[in-house]
Amino acid sequence: MESIRRRTLVTEDLQKLVAKFAQHAAAQTDAIWRGDANAANKHADESIAAFKRMRTHGDVGRDALATLFTHPRMDVRTAAAALLLRYRTAEAKAVLEEAAKGKGLIPFEAKEALKRWEEGTWSLDPA
Repeated sequence: MESIRRRTLVTEDLQKLVAKFAQHAAAQTDAIWRGDANAANKHADESIAAFKRMRTHGDVGRDALATLFTHPRMDVRTAAAALLLRYRTAEAKAVLEEAAKGKGLIPFEAKEALKRWEEGTWSLDPA
């Protein structure tokens, strides 16, 4: 019974962290468009903090973040995909390649993440 309770708490914690990541990834983009670098940096720090907490759960946490690959906002999808290139390579690359087809900030970021991956210099989620 205790094991079920613990798993439920972990699942609820991960769901909150995924929502927090998505919220701050979107807010970061919105702040960039407003020209508010301070707010953008604050939101970037918060989304990375959420990812780091998810990562403490190992691959279960990474799987939780991967649920954002289908998020309605491209910036949220690409932020999650950029972090999960090592763990979910094929899926993450597909998300980034789709985003990279466009023009603008998010497609540029997707192209840069793919470029760093291909160069072997990507290191956002070391093993």
